[in-house]
Amino acid sequence: MADKLTLAAEHRTEFGKGYARRIRANDKIPAVLYGHGTAPDHIVLPGHETMMALKNPNALLTIDIEGKKTLAVAKDVQRHPIKPYIVHVDLLIVKKGEKITVDVPVHLEGESAPGTIHVLEINSLEVLAEATHLPEYVTVSIEGMEEGDKLLAGDIKLPQGSELEGDPEQLIVHISVPRTAAEEEAAAPEGDVVPGTEEGDGPSESPADDEN
Repeated sequence: MADKLTLAAEHRTEFGKGYARRIRANDKIPAVLYGHGTAPDHIVLPGHETMMALKNPNALLTIDIEGKKTLAVAKDVQRHPIKPYIVHVDLLIVKKGEKITVDVPVHLEGESAPGTIHVLEINSLEVLAEATHLPEYVTVSIEGMEEGDKLLAGDIKLPQGSELEGDPEQLIVHISVPRTAAEEEAAAPEGDVVPGTEEGDGPSESPADDEN
Protein backbone atom coordinates (compact mmCIF):
# COMPACT_ATOMS: atom_id res chain seq x y z
CA MET A 1 0.00 0.00 0.00
CA ALA A 2 1.03 3.58 -0.54
CA ASP A 3 3.13 5.17 2.16
CA LYS A 4 1.97 8.13 4.21
CA LEU A 5 4.39 10.90 3.32
CA THR A 6 4.44 14.39 4.78
CA LEU A 7 5.37 17.39 2.65
CA ALA A 8 5.87 20.79 4.26
CA ALA A 9 4.15 23.32 2.00
CA GLU A 10 3.67 27.07 1.98
CA HIS A 11 1.01 29.31 0.49
CA ARG A 12 1.78 30.76 -2.90
CA THR A 13 1.32 34.52 -2.86
CA GLU A 14 2.47 35.42 -6.38
CA PHE A 15 1.58 34.10 -9.80
CA GLY A 16 2.83 34.21 -13.38
CA LYS A 17 5.46 32.34 -15.39
CA GLY A 18 8.33 34.41 -14.03
CA TYR A 19 7.43 33.63 -10.43
CA ALA A 20 6.95 29.94 -11.26
CA ARG A 21 10.42 29.84 -12.83
CA ARG A 22 11.93 31.40 -9.70
CA ILE A 23 10.14 28.79 -7.56
CA ARG A 24 11.62 25.95 -9.61
CA ALA A 25 15.06 27.56 -9.60
CA ASN A 26 14.91 27.32 -5.79
CA ASP A 27 14.07 23.58 -5.96
CA LYS A 28 10.38 24.09 -5.26
CA ILE A 29 7.26 23.06 -7.17
CA PRO A 30 4.05 25.07 -7.68
CA ALA A 31 0.91 23.08 -6.87
CA VAL A 32 -2.81 23.43 -6.28
CA LEU A 33 -4.76 21.66 -3.52
CA TYR A 34 -8.48 21.19 -4.15
CA GLY A 35 -11.54 19.06 -3.38
CA HIS A 36 -14.38 18.55 -0.89
CA GLY A 37 -15.99 21.83 -1.84
CA THR A 38 -13.05 23.98 -0.78
CA ALA A 39 -11.63 26.79 -2.87
CA PRO A 40 -8.42 25.79 -4.69
CA ASP A 41 -5.40 26.50 -2.49
CA HIS A 42 -2.29 27.46 -4.47
CA ILE A 43 0.78 26.21 -2.66
CA VAL A 44 4.50 25.57 -3.08
CA LEU A 45 6.02 22.14 -2.39
CA PRO A 46 9.63 21.17 -1.64
CA GLY A 47 11.17 19.94 -4.91
CA HIS A 48 13.34 16.96 -3.95
CA GLU A 49 10.98 15.60 -1.29
CA THR A 50 8.01 15.83 -3.65
CA MET A 51 9.84 14.07 -6.48
CA MET A 52 10.82 11.24 -4.13
CA ALA A 53 7.29 10.94 -2.75
CA LEU A 54 5.71 10.79 -6.21
CA LYS A 55 7.91 7.85 -7.18
CA ASN A 56 5.35 5.82 -5.19
CA PRO A 57 2.26 5.32 -7.40
CA ASN A 58 -0.90 6.64 -5.72
CA ALA A 59 1.07 7.82 -2.70
CA LEU A 60 -1.07 9.12 0.16
CA LEU A 61 0.44 12.49 1.06
CA THR A 62 0.08 14.60 4.16
CA ILE A 63 0.35 18.24 3.10
CA ASP A 64 1.46 20.32 6.07
CA ILE A 65 0.72 24.02 5.51
CA GLU A 66 1.90 26.01 8.52
CA GLY A 67 0.81 23.25 10.90
CA LYS A 68 -2.50 22.49 9.19
CA LYS A 69 -2.35 18.96 7.81
CA THR A 70 -4.44 17.71 4.90
CA LEU A 71 -4.49 14.26 3.28
CA ALA A 72 -4.18 14.33 -0.50
CA VAL A 73 -3.23 12.28 -3.56
CA ALA A 74 -1.64 13.55 -6.75
CA LYS A 75 -4.21 13.57 -9.56
CA ASP A 76 -2.02 15.20 -12.19
CA VAL A 77 1.75 15.58 -12.32
CA GLN A 78 3.13 17.75 -15.11
CA ARG A 79 6.75 16.96 -15.89
CA HIS A 80 9.17 18.83 -18.12
CA PRO A 81 9.36 17.01 -21.48
CA ILE A 82 13.16 17.02 -21.49
CA LYS A 83 14.59 18.10 -18.14
CA PRO A 84 14.22 15.91 -15.02
CA TYR A 85 11.93 18.09 -12.93
CA ILE A 86 8.24 18.49 -12.11
CA VAL A 87 6.51 21.57 -13.51
CA HIS A 88 3.25 21.47 -11.51
CA VAL A 89 1.18 19.14 -9.33
CA ASP A 90 -2.60 18.93 -8.85
CA LEU A 91 -3.46 17.50 -5.42
CA LEU A 92 -6.89 16.10 -4.56
CA ILE A 93 -8.00 16.36 -0.92
CA VAL A 94 -9.18 13.00 0.44
CA LYS A 95 -10.81 11.84 3.66
CA LYS A 96 -10.53 8.58 5.57
CA GLY A 97 -13.23 6.14 4.58
CA GLU A 98 -14.07 7.63 1.19
CA LYS A 99 -13.36 5.86 -2.10
CA ILE A 100 -11.79 7.42 -5.17
CA THR A 101 -10.92 6.21 -8.66
CA VAL A 102 -7.23 5.90 -9.55
CA ASP A 103 -5.09 4.29 -12.24
CA VAL A 104 -3.10 1.39 -10.80
CA PRO A 105 -0.02 0.13 -12.70
CA VAL A 106 0.05 -3.51 -13.82
CA HIS A 107 3.21 -5.48 -12.94
CA LEU A 108 3.90 -8.80 -14.69
CA GLU A 109 5.70 -11.69 -13.05
CA GLY A 110 6.77 -15.13 -14.20
CA GLU A 111 7.54 -16.48 -17.67
CA SER A 112 5.16 -17.71 -20.36
CA ALA A 113 5.76 -21.09 -22.06
CA PRO A 114 9.08 -21.54 -23.90
CA GLY A 115 9.05 -20.06 -27.40
CA THR A 116 6.22 -17.65 -26.65
CA ILE A 117 6.15 -13.93 -26.07
CA HIS A 118 3.73 -11.81 -24.05
CA VAL A 119 2.17 -8.51 -25.06
CA LEU A 120 0.97 -6.11 -22.37
CA GLU A 121 -1.89 -4.26 -24.03
CA ILE A 122 -2.46 -1.71 -21.26
CA ASN A 123 -0.15 -0.95 -18.35
CA SER A 124 -2.70 0.22 -15.77
CA LEU A 125 -6.19 -0.52 -14.48
CA GLU A 126 -8.87 1.96 -13.43
CA VAL A 127 -9.71 0.97 -9.86
CA LEU A 128 -12.06 2.25 -7.14
CA ALA A 129 -10.41 2.03 -3.73
CA GLU A 130 -10.40 3.61 -0.29
CA ALA A 131 -8.42 6.84 -0.45
CA THR A 132 -6.27 5.97 2.53
CA HIS A 133 -5.51 2.44 1.25
CA LEU A 134 -4.75 2.91 -2.43
CA PRO A 135 -2.88 0.05 -4.12
CA GLU A 136 0.46 1.01 -5.62
CA TYR A 137 0.19 -1.70 -8.28
CA VAL A 138 -1.46 -5.02 -9.12
CA THR A 139 0.59 -8.12 -9.92
CA VAL A 140 -0.35 -10.40 -12.80
CA SER A 141 1.31 -13.80 -13.21
CA ILE A 142 1.94 -15.08 -16.74
CA GLU A 143 3.81 -18.15 -15.50
CA GLY A 144 3.36 -21.08 -17.93
CA MET A 145 0.78 -19.34 -20.14
CA GLU A 146 0.57 -20.87 -23.64
CA GLU A 147 0.11 -19.44 -27.12
CA GLY A 148 -3.36 -17.96 -27.47
CA ASP A 149 -3.88 -17.49 -23.72
CA LYS A 150 -5.33 -14.15 -22.68
CA LEU A 151 -5.95 -12.26 -19.46
CA LEU A 152 -8.80 -9.76 -19.26
CA ALA A 153 -9.22 -6.99 -16.71
CA GLY A 154 -11.98 -8.94 -15.01
CA ASP A 155 -9.64 -11.92 -14.51
CA ILE A 156 -7.20 -9.96 -12.35
CA LYS A 157 -7.45 -10.35 -8.59
CA LEU A 158 -7.44 -6.92 -6.98
CA PRO A 159 -6.32 -6.08 -3.43
CA GLN A 160 -8.97 -6.35 -0.73
CA GLY A 161 -11.17 -3.26 -0.68
CA SER A 162 -10.54 -2.42 -4.34
CA GLU A 163 -12.89 -2.95 -7.25
CA LEU A 164 -12.52 -2.61 -11.01
CA GLU A 165 -13.99 0.56 -12.50
CA GLY A 166 -13.08 -0.05 -16.15
CA ASP A 167 -14.32 -2.58 -18.70
CA PRO A 168 -13.89 -6.16 -17.36
CA GLU A 169 -13.53 -7.36 -20.99
CA GLN A 170 -10.51 -5.11 -21.58
CA LEU A 171 -7.60 -7.22 -22.86
CA ILE A 172 -4.58 -6.87 -20.57
CA VAL A 173 -2.11 -9.55 -21.71
CA HIS A 174 -2.04 -12.07 -24.52
CA ILE A 175 0.49 -14.76 -25.40
CA SER A 176 1.72 -15.54 -28.90
CA VAL A 177 4.55 -17.22 -30.81
CA PRO A 178 6.65 -14.93 -33.00
CA ARG A 179 6.60 -15.95 -36.68
CA THR A 180 8.51 -14.85 -39.76
CA ALA A 181 6.73 -13.53 -42.85
CA ALA A 182 7.34 -16.87 -44.59
CA GLU A 183 5.76 -18.76 -41.70
CA GLU A 184 2.76 -16.41 -41.73
CA GLU A 185 2.31 -17.09 -45.47
CA ALA A 186 2.56 -20.86 -44.92
CA ALA A 187 0.04 -20.69 -42.10
CA ALA A 188 -2.48 -18.68 -44.15
CA PRO A 189 -5.57 -20.71 -45.20
CA GLU A 190 -5.51 -21.97 -48.80
CA GLY A 191 -6.87 -19.36 -51.16
CA ASP A 192 -5.83 -16.43 -48.99
CA VAL A 193 -3.45 -14.01 -50.64
CA VAL A 194 -0.48 -12.65 -48.73
CA PRO A 195 -0.64 -8.82 -48.71
CA GLY A 196 1.38 -7.27 -51.51
CA THR A 197 1.00 -10.27 -53.86
CA GLU A 198 -2.56 -9.76 -55.18
CA GLU A 199 -3.18 -9.59 -58.91
CA GLY A 200 -2.88 -6.04 -60.01
CA ASP A 201 -0.44 -5.13 -57.27
CA GLY A 202 2.33 -4.62 -59.84
CA PRO A 203 3.12 -1.25 -61.43
CA SER A 204 0.03 0.19 -63.09
CA GLU A 205 0.04 1.94 -66.39
CA SER A 206 -0.69 5.63 -66.34
CA PRO A 207 -2.57 7.58 -69.02
CA ALA A 208 0.80 9.04 -70.00
CA ASP A 209 2.09 5.55 -70.83
CA ASP A 210 -0.80 5.02 -73.27
CA GLU A 211 0.01 8.23 -75.06
CA ASN A 212 3.68 7.35 -75.69
